[in-house]
Amino acid sequence: MQSKHLRLVSEGLEVRIGARGATLYLTGRARAVQGAARLFTQLQQQLLAGQEVAPEDVARAVAKLRQDAKADLRTLFAEEVSPRKGNRRIVPKGPGQNSYIQAMKANDVVFAVGPAGTGKTYLAMAYAVCQLEAKKCSRIVLARPAIEAGERLGFLPGDLEEKISPYLRPLNDALFDLINEQQARDLLEQRVIEIAPLAFMRGRTLSNAFVILDEAQNTTREQMKMFLTRLGFGSKMVITGDATQVDLPVSSQSGLTHAVALLRGVRGIAVCRLTGEDVVRHPLVNRIVDAYESREGSDEQQGS
Repeated sequence: MQSKHLRLVSEGLEVRIGARGATLYLTGRARAVQGAARLFTQLQQQLLAGQEVAPEDVARAVAKLRQDAKADLRTLFAEEVSPRKGNRRIVPKGPGQNSYIQAMKANDVVFAVGPAGTGKTYLAMAYAVCQLEAKKCSRIVLARPAIEAGERLGFLPGDLEEKISPYLRPLNDALFDLINEQQARDLLEQRVIEIAPLAFMRGRTLSNAFVILDEAQNTTREQMKMFLTRLGFGSKMVITGDATQVDLPVSSQSGLTHAVALLRGVRGIAVCRLTGEDVVRHPLVNRIVDAYESREGSDEQQGS
C-alpha cells in the first residue's frame, strides 16, 4: 500500500496507522478503525485483482465513510469497463457512475446529466468501445451540436471541415485516450467510428450502432427530437450534458432539459443524474462545482 494512500486514510478518518512488514496497525475511535479496516480490505482486493487504485479512489472512499460509517464500499470499486486494447484501466468511480454503467446495460436510451468532470462522455465512450469489441454493435457514432459560447460556424474561418473541427476535438481526444491512436485512426478511416456534428444526423436511421450525443444541453427541442428518432433496431443511445452550461439563445429551451422532463418514466429510457461527488478530475474541480451550485441556489432563493 502506497504511503500517500495511508496518509489519505489517516487524515480523512482520523486514525493512526502503523506498519510492520505487510501488516497494518490501526488505532483510534472504534467506528473509524472499523471503517478504515473495511476500506483497506477493499483496496487489497482491488490490488490482488490487478486493478489500479489511484489516490482519488481512496479519497472518494474516505469521503463516503465520513458521510456514512456503514457505507457499502463495493459500489466504489465496481466492475471494469476498459477496452481490451485501451491505454488505461477504467472502473466507475463511485455509486453514481456505477449506476450509470448499469443503466447503459439495461436500457436502449440513457440520459446522463451532471457537471463537468463527472465522466459522462468518457464512460459512455469506454462502454461503447467495449460493446464494439464484443461485437454487440457494428459501429459507434459520436455527435455534438456545433454551438459553443455564442460562436457560430458562419463567423469562423476556413471550410466546413475546419469550422467544425474544434467542436469535435474533445471527442477525438477521449477516443485516443481509450484506445491506441493508430487503431482509432483506422476505425475512423473505415467509418466504424464516426465523429460528426449533430446536424449530420438528420435523415439517417442508425441501426446496430452505439450512438453518443455529447454537450446535449446545447440542442434545441427540435434537434433533440430529430436525434432521438434516429434510433434504429439493435442500437443504443447515450445523451450527455450539463444543464447549467447552456449556450443557446435565452429564448430557446434546452432540448436536454425538455427531453429529460418529457421522457421520464418511459420504459427503456433511463435518466442518470451525476453530482459533484462523481467528479473525477482534480479534487479542486469538485470544490469549484460545489461553490457554484451553492451560490446559484442562494441566488435563486433571493430572486424568488
